[in-house]
Amino acid sequence: MNSRLTMALRILMGLIFVVFGANKFGGFLPNPELGAEAGSLIGAIINSGFMWELMGIIYVVAGVLLIINKAVPFALVLLAPMVVNIFLFHAVLDPAGLEGPSSLVLILQIALTYAYWHKFKGLFS
Repeated sequence: MNSRLTMALRILMGLIFVVFGANKFGGFLPNPELGAEAGSLIGAIINSGFMWELMGIIYVVAGVLLIINKAVPFALVLLAPMVVNIFLFHAVLDPAGLEGPSSLVLILQIALTYAYWHKFKGLFS
């Protein structure tokens, strides 16, 4: 993959996760309307007392790593389960959310994993 394209995708994904991770602490983005089941799940995560904050920390740390181009494969591994859960949350509980960042981060995750595949080959041999 073209290195300029990879850099642009990496920075875009990093910015998305830094902003959404920081939002878990600052609450500066408006909360979308969620159905009962989706709202119940988010409420349980927030009320757990640690999970919402842990997700925010992982988002910000991995996002910064992507932006500064350090430990990118590690950042992608950290974000992989998050991205899958974000996508499945919207696919199952909030289909309207598939049109937004959830599909974008899945595409970015796949593209960047492909771009850095040479770093992951050892995990599958």
